[in-house]
Amino acid sequence: MAAPLKVEFHFDFGSPNAYLAELALPAIEQRTGVKFDYVPVLLGGVYKATGNMSPAESLRGIKNKPEYNALETERFLRRHNITKFRMNPFFPVNTLALMRGAVAAEFEGMFEPYFRAAYHHMWVEPKKMDDAQVFRDAFLSSGLDIDRIIARAQQDDVKKKLIENTGSAVARGTFGSPTFFVGSEIYFGKDSLRDVEDEILAQSAAARRKSA
Repeated sequence: MAAPLKVEFHFDFGSPNAYLAELALPAIEQRTGVKFDYVPVLLGGVYKATGNMSPAESLRGIKNKPEYNALETERFLRRHNITKFRMNPFFPVNTLALMRGAVAAEFEGMFEPYFRAAYHHMWVEPKKMDDAQVFRDAFLSSGLDIDRIIARAQQDDVKKKLIENTGSAVARGTFGSPTFFVGSEIYFGKDSLRDVEDEILAQSAAARRKSA
């Protein structure tokens, strides 16, 4: 029996493109029958390790490119019927606490509600989520036992896991967000989702032929 196809979504809550891409994943899961593994990575660590910079920095001062970037985002919103998205006025937000929280929530069996709340407070009702008080109040308003997650996030195993996730992603070819892996094939950016889906279908079909 062949092992199930491993499909991964590497994310950092600070990336608006990762937020937008994630909204399209449930439909891909439905059409293909796969489940994405959600892997928290620290985008600041990825940038540091690869010498990359955020789109906000790389687009600054370039004629026409930021406008085209905004146009592409509008097209993506329309294509996927995304209505809940607001640019965070505090962007860029330092996401270290958010991302350690994601690992802590995973360890505590609270990943799904934490993940949804974090994205809500970053890109639906955006807040300055690198302010400790704002962070705590936001998650409390979403009904999470955030003090438990904050305490867990201070533990060495959580910090180590986030560093490992980030280092491993870079070793496999990551340089930004969002990044997807279909088996060992890497795809970057929200606009690669159609290719991600094609690759899932191709690898699934190949696996079926092999086991037939």
